[in-house]
Amino acid sequence: MRFIETELKGAYIIEPQSIEDERGFFARSFCVEEFATRGLNPQIVQCNISYNRQKGTLRGMHYQTDPYAEAKLVRCTKGAIYDVIVDLRQDSQTFGQWIGVELTAANRRSLYAPEELAHGFQTVEDDTEVFYQMSQFYQPQAARGFRWNDPKFNIQWPIEELIISPRDQGYPDFP
Repeated sequence: MRFIETELKGAYIIEPQSIEDERGFFARSFCVEEFATRGLNPQIVQCNISYNRQKGTLRGMHYQTDPYAEAKLVRCTKGAIYDVIVDLRQDSQTFGQWIGVELTAANRRSLYAPEELAHGFQTVEDDTEVFYQMSQFYQPQAARGFRWNDPKFNIQWPIEELIISPRDQGYPDFP
């Protein structure tokens, strides 16, 4: 695996390194040792799948508060997404900054977001599926979110016409 650190400290784009032959290829998408060596949380306690019928579907921005803050490893297994993470770590030099990364079934990239980063994505193709690996179990009492268009962050989503849940639409701006 190739780990590419982003401008948000501790957040990485992870590219598989393929071994190819006439049958296709083989590549690792996760390794406890490689994550731990880089100081990344290698604990995975829950995996989730998000299926999205239509291009423009937006899910986010979500996070969990301490003591249930979660690291996430996100990969698009079908279709394509614009994946966004926002640094919510109060003591971080990049607090309030965000990055967006295109994850597609074709590029096979993953995005690792450490604890205390919010996450959301927008589908850029119909019929898109996203696979999440989480370091914490979902805890409803710790689940939080903020508006996808919060002016504090000014996230630039690729598609203006959105399909978004009432819950995500109803989130307040970040405190």
